[in-house]
Amino acid sequence: MSRQDDPQAEKTRQNSSPVPGAQENEPEKPFPWAALFILVLGPFMGILDGSIVNVALPRMMAIFNVGTEDIQWVLTAYLLVSGVVVPVTGYLGDRFGFKRVYLITLTIFTIGSGLCAAAWSNNSLVFARVIQAIGGGMMMPISMAMLFRIIPRERMGMAMGMWGIAAMAAPAVGPTLGGYLVDAFSWRTVFTINLPVGAVAVFLSMMALQETAPNPKLKFDLLGFLLSTTGCFFLLLALSKGQDWGWSSYYIVSLLIAACFLFIMFILWELNFSEPMLDMRLLKNPILTISLISTSIMTVGLFAAIFLVPIYAQNLMGLTPMETGLMMMPMAIVSGIMMPISGRLFDKIGAMPLGLVGVSILILTTYHLHTISLDTSFRWLQVMLAVRAVGLGMIMMPLTTAGMNTVPPALTGRASALNNLARQISASFGVAFLTYIMVSRQKLHFSWMRDEVNWMSPVANGILERLAGIVGDAPVAAAITNLQLQRLAMVRAISDDFIIAAIIIAIALPLMFFLRKGRVDRQREYEMGKFMAEQGSTSHRPG
Repeated sequence: MSRQDDPQAEKTRQNSSPVPGAQENEPEKPFPWAALFILVLGPFMGILDGSIVNVALPRMMAIFNVGTEDIQWVLTAYLLVSGVVVPVTGYLGDRFGFKRVYLITLTIFTIGSGLCAAAWSNNSLVFARVIQAIGGGMMMPISMAMLFRIIPRERMGMAMGMWGIAAMAAPAVGPTLGGYLVDAFSWRTVFTINLPVGAVAVFLSMMALQETAPNPKLKFDLLGFLLSTTGCFFLLLALSKGQDWGWSSYYIVSLLIAACFLFIMFILWELNFSEPMLDMRLLKNPILTISLISTSIMTVGLFAAIFLVPIYAQNLMGLTPMETGLMMMPMAIVSGIMMPISGRLFDKIGAMPLGLVGVSILILTTYHLHTISLDTSFRWLQVMLAVRAVGLGMIMMPLTTAGMNTVPPALTGRASALNNLARQISASFGVAFLTYIMVSRQKLHFSWMRDEVNWMSPVANGILERLAGIVGDAPVAAAITNLQLQRLAMVRAISDDFIIAAIIIAIALPLMFFLRKGRVDRQREYEMGKFMAEQGSTSHRPG
């Protein structure tokens, strides 16, 4: 960044934003709390629906008389479609106006929820989940882009802290709320609960949100759309089904190769198209790129607890989904409390101090979780998860805000789509990778322990003989022993997963030094100046 860019950057910083609603030079205006609430409500519903359905699956299997393979598509369909629609959100918001698109996504999500509640078979439920996911997948990037257009940049940290409650709390609240609704009412209530909330959100959005200026002349990047949606579909399908179909199977390998090829073609096309679907040139911004990488790593860290703890609690501790949700509830509450606090601190001191402290807490607590055993107490795990949530809540949204703050307001729609696509892929990758580690390590630990515990071992032989005397049958004693060994192998595998997750999170620690407040501010001024210069040269170009 050279000094000759400074006059243009300073001029841009002092002038009003080229996009309506970006009011950096009018900080005295009242903070738009109503708009912020509405823009949090939509994503919260969308993310909540990704986890609230899990506890209802056994009931659906019994009612629809289907097996695990069929019912899993209720989850997989939502994951795939909600990820596939993300890249097009930036274009739709810029082309038609973000308020209009947000209203449409809320409406589609609410209608899809009603169709899910009225489903009469597994196939009809999967179809309804596809409709629901179209709205649910678009709500998060659209709402994030709107925030960066209506909230003053100097107060963006606090706003994103409030908005981040949806991303952090919803996955933890889902199992508790879903378990209660299924036990107290019916599996259909996990969908009908969205109907009144969705209707209220649509009404409030119409009343409180301001429309952004549409651009009817914006070209639709058809080839970019086809390449991105197909690539995302193949990649997310491979990540979600890799464990079931086998990572070395023909189908998974073919999907991964096809996804890689399509993404390469997509990047090359986007770099040469004048109005790209997903502007890959944004990655030339080093702060945004570091923000995306760090956020992706933290997303894997987030799902290390959200994914592994319920498996441990229900399969090894014997807790019900409702009890598991109650155990994780303090984690969600702490995250919700920390989000606005970290947002306010970000506005004052920037992302680096929060990142260093938050990532350090996350590394230490994630590593300490590897000490779990079959005798770990409910309260200890609850407290450990809550302490871990302090670090996660301290850093999750400041990382995103630091990168997005350097993007000119007119490009926030495309940057938001890029950010949410990175989250979606990293979440799917995190779950797939942790599942693979858990399954492979469980087999390895079981093999080791089975070799040690057999009738040929003097110590094990004595224990097996006493157990056979109690149950009255040697084969039954052997079966009980094998079952206990499987439980021990699983807890050790989950312990290994937490160690690996801590190592992955540690990769983000040195990246925090690149997010100093002064550096972020300078990059923001540079990007704004460059954008204004490009707009000026475009407006004076002949023809």
